[in-house]
Amino acid sequence: MKRIIYSIALLCATTFSATAQDTKPFGNLDLGVTLGTTGIGFDVAMPVHELVKLRAGFEAMPRFNYDMHFNVESFGGQETPTESTLDHMSEALYGLTGFKVDQNVTMKGKPTMWNFKFLVDVYPFKNKHWHVTAGFHWGPSKIAEAVNAQEDSPSLFAVGMYNHLYDVSYQDMVLGIPTPIIDLESTGPVYLNPDIENQLLSFGQMGIPLGTFTHDMTDANGIAHKQGDTYYMEPNENSMVYADATTNSFKPYVGFGYEGRLIKGNDDYHIGFDAGVMFWGGTPSIITHEGVNLSKDVENIGGKVGDYVKFVKGVKAFPVLNLRITRRIF
Repeated sequence: MKRIIYSIALLCATTFSATAQDTKPFGNLDLGVTLGTTGIGFDVAMPVHELVKLRAGFEAMPRFNYDMHFNVESFGGQETPTESTLDHMSEALYGLTGFKVDQNVTMKGKPTMWNFKFLVDVYPFKNKHWHVTAGFHWGPSKIAEAVNAQEDSPSLFAVGMYNHLYDVSYQDMVLGIPTPIIDLESTGPVYLNPDIENQLLSFGQMGIPLGTFTHDMTDANGIAHKQGDTYYMEPNENSMVYADATTNSFKPYVGFGYEGRLIKGNDDYHIGFDAGVMFWGGTPSIITHEGVNLSKDVENIGGKVGDYVKFVKGVKAFPVLNLRITRRIF
């Protein structure tokens, strides 16, 4: 064990060999590039005291997609749903409008996080390699999003159209009077056939089941939900389904790091790392277009969506580990 520790120490000493840094206040300016858990970025750094350096910069996460697959199901009908119910609903919709419903929907999750940063490095040791850091990151509160795949838009449009026809049928049943689905001056009111309305009411609505509600609530559309009810996500007026993961815009940071020469005998280039924690306000919110927070309002979420939600909920403070290479400007 002692031999291993000695070998690691010798390697670090060889790789990061350096003399003490120029500590003259405002005596030099470093331009750095960073790569790590906060993304790809750059910063500038300048000493303001023999033991203190200020850093400011920008970082952004690269864009990549994480596919999550959903099933469209029926709910709320007067008959017990079966495996063929959705096929019958799709056939009814196709007969009315010529649109078909695909039972599978894909949502693409992707990070959107970017931040400006302001950090203060303090060098408490004589060799000026190790530093402790405090500061903050600031950027948009949205750090990730999940949006339906473009190729699923026609199917979601069909789902939204079906649900609209169902809502008209349900309203007619409750009020006892027919509601026109079209009412133009040139044509006059157009109503659904009562037999079609009865068929739609027996089938129910279409939606994407995500889990069960943890408490009574009313969503952004004014629809009330009871604790224990299944949450069926429906397309919005633009035939889309989506969810945004959000945190605080202001994110304090504390950590430590190391910096030394990249090239032996050359003070122009340095390499180092930063490790710490970015506090972004506890559990991130994952809010759907219907105003339902999957982090707090819904439980028992299955599949890849459940895995995604569990992962995001578990990251209550963001771990930072970044590599940094700098070039001295003056």
